Amino acid sequence: MTHLYIWFLAVALAMDCFAVSIASGIIYRRVRWKPMLAMAFLFGFFQAFNPLVGWLATDRFHHLIESYDHWIAFAILAFLGVRMIMDSFKEEEERVFNPRRLKVIFTLAIATSIDALAVGVSFSCMGITALGDLLYPLAAIGFVSFVMSMLGLFLGIFCGGGIAKRLRAELWGGVILIAIGVKVLVEHLSA
Repeated sequence: MTHLYIWFLAVALAMDCFAVSIASGIIYRRVRWKPMLAMAFLFGFFQAFNPLVGWLATDRFHHLIESYDHWIAFAILAFLGVRMIMDSFKEEEERVFNPRRLKVIFTLAIATSIDALAVGVSFSCMGITALGDLLYPLAAIGFVSFVMSMLGLFLGIFCGGGIAKRLRAELWGGVILIAIGVKVLVEHLSA
């Protein structure tokens, strides 16, 4: 596995984090370090952790995970997206979806990283048999996901905050989450 391949893989995995972070940044409207760092850290952690889980579970659970992991990712992202869309039509104080809440951040981190389980399975299929050989790819994936999440949050805050009310940021954030879920589903069903 070449270094270039690892970095391309890391960027590809981080794109879901990036898109969700942009939507969250639009909702934040200003820099909020604690939830932003929590989101970026959890996105990076789960993007790096799930390939490890996939790699470890390949021998035992490969047949169980592979058949429906894409449905789980789709269901979680669609649920959150629909909830976000519904919240966009409510008054500010009635809204449930709040990307500043740790529970929401945690759920988004898991949902956007479920497809990373398959990357762990592919590591096993590529012949990686030692945990030491996984450390560099996992660190690269976690680092890139963290950086892309922070970049997405800042882009959402500074580029989207001024027009967020007119564009109904939560509505579009929900559409983005559903689109990511559909993308995961289509990629797995067409493969």
